[in-house]
Amino acid sequence: MLISRSDRGLVAKWWFTVDRGLLAAVFLLMAAGVLFSMAASPSVALRIGLEPFFFFKRQLFFLAPAVAVLMVTSLLNERQARRASLLAYVVSVALMAAAIAVGPEIKGAHRWVDVGPFNLQPSEFAKPALVVMVAWFLAEGRRRREIPGQIIAWVLFATVLAILARQPDFGQAVLVVLLFATLLMVHGIPWVVVIGLGGMAVGGLVAAYRVLPHVASRIDRFLNPDSGDTFQVDTAIQAFRNGGALGTGPGGGIAKNSLPDSHTDFVFAVIGEEFGLVACLTVIGLFAFIVLRVLRQAKREDDPFIALALTGLVSIFALQAIINMAVNASLLPAKGMTLPFISYGGSSLIAMAFAMGLILALGRRKPQARMPVGQLGHSAG
Repeated sequence: MLISRSDRGLVAKWWFTVDRGLLAAVFLLMAAGVLFSMAASPSVALRIGLEPFFFFKRQLFFLAPAVAVLMVTSLLNERQARRASLLAYVVSVALMAAAIAVGPEIKGAHRWVDVGPFNLQPSEFAKPALVVMVAWFLAEGRRRREIPGQIIAWVLFATVLAILARQPDFGQAVLVVLLFATLLMVHGIPWVVVIGLGGMAVGGLVAAYRVLPHVASRIDRFLNPDSGDTFQVDTAIQAFRNGGALGTGPGGGIAKNSLPDSHTDFVFAVIGEEFGLVACLTVIGLFAFIVLRVLRQAKREDDPFIALALTGLVSIFALQAIINMAVNASLLPAKGMTLPFISYGGSSLIAMAFAMGLILALGRRKPQARMPVGQLGHSAG
């Protein structure tokens, strides 16, 4: 079915205004995630007594709603995108609080809520919603002096951060601080606030090191590998060495047989071993293409809200990718951070699709006002 430029329907307007290059890159990453899940997840499933393609089938199952969320969200106009983000913020914060009260305890933390047969991590959805809300209030506060935009933005940020600290989820808390700092710096703030945010981050890191034994252990092992078990990181590094330039071939890797999180946190190492350096660089190039394309769009935007929102939303994508790949390459302490659209996980996949849908919606080309024919002739004369 062909779409004509004369068509004024919703889908036609969307098709001729959406960034189709960005949309294609996102779909390519989703497809790559399915391929890499097939390679990385069977060994994990077998180790815990499940049928080999359990995680792969679930990834395919989650892909359908993720694509639906991406497409529906990308159809929204600016006002609808803000309203959807406000609703997502309120619901996700409420569910994050509910996770502390009634959610299951997994590895000493309460980050999940049970939704039927599935577990949902609300903080994944809180991040894009928080970015859009903070961007909106910062922009409105500058445009309308009677609105305390910065104060409201700080309250929204502090609410999410406090709940994350209570769960506790140190990794997501660090990510939220980095996102908020990015938005404030792009918006423009005094250096004293930047220094204050830096001090808060350092203070939070020191507190986490002293209070949370698993955080201290990961940092100690990163700074001094001889101080504890570094099996996962060592195995990941060996996987990259085994893979070389072209990899061992799909199914030929051995790291996934011993890495407990080869389908999530260490999927990039599996890619390196079975598909090689070329595949790793291709994945990195695809991430870079998406990030740079969105940042270029943000730079061209005249609307401060859209520029801020696009920058913040793509920063979620970029920071998660950087952290995940850096951990796999032993450049950062081990931290459970998914590789967007690649790692297994329904909450991460659908939430990232929501974030990308918001990027596509807010970045759509604005229709140019056309001068009436009579005025064109008069102007030309």
